[in-house]
Amino acid sequence: MSKVNFSRRKFLKITGATAAVGTIELVTYKAYAATSSSSGSMSGANGVTGMSAASMANTQAPADHQWVMVIDLRYCNGCKSCTAACQKAHYLTEDQTWMSVFTMTDGLGKTYSMPRPCMQCENPPCLHVCPVHATFRTDQGVTLVNQGRCIGCRMCMAACPYEARYFNWNSSVSYPQLSVKPTPEFPVPQRLGTVGKCTFCVGNLNDGYLSECASGCAMGVIYNGDMVTDVAVNGNGNTVKLSQFLYENDAVSYKPSQDTHPRVWYILGHGQNLDTDVAS
Repeated sequence: MSKVNFSRRKFLKITGATAAVGTIELVTYKAYAATSSSSGSMSGANGVTGMSAASMANTQAPADHQWVMVIDLRYCNGCKSCTAACQKAHYLTEDQTWMSVFTMTDGLGKTYSMPRPCMQCENPPCLHVCPVHATFRTDQGVTLVNQGRCIGCRMCMAACPYEARYFNWNSSVSYPQLSVKPTPEFPVPQRLGTVGKCTFCVGNLNDGYLSECASGCAMGVIYNGDMVTDVAVNGNGNTVKLSQFLYENDAVSYKPSQDTHPRVWYILGHGQNLDTDVAS
């Protein structure tokens, strides 16, 4: 699949904000920013008050990028092209939906669609339970799986509150001849008897390209963002200031009560509540 480039090549060069190391508290992004403003935060353009998105990065040392994803539910029509693009790029079987799209029902009985990738948590429970350290977190904030170390115990699957991990049962998958060996960033082919999951297409991002799900979404629902540059871009080429986009659109995280602090933010379309709405 052809890759959509960022602003005619690389979106990383649009701004050059410096990352600050801090702690992320997720209820809503606006609540986070408002709380931060009382402790010496900055006031941004258009009256947006609160810390920049870069200050949310919670890593031991500043990295060149801190990747996040924003999913704008106002424009999701449930077509599942994001799922298809992900499966095609990673040669996944039908049951391996690293990017799932759920049909949700709100309190009024109305339905809407909700894509769900790996949440790339700041506090990933999957990492803490892995007995062989096959799950690890990079300095860019992306949690990956080393399938060369994975013993297939599936403790990480049980620990994930988002059901975003998949066991590789199928040994009959046909893979193309690739010139490179599989890596945690691009685990193709999947290794039988191990666990796989969404990688945020971090290899794409570090090369200046969108994730497969973002580039495959014709509606522009999925944004890839960088907290260091404070920029996010979708598959239609729409470029936004990440912190302002989250703040002004009341972005929320999924299942904040789990204390995982996801790096995936949702912009709600019609007042949905991701914590109380149910998957149909």
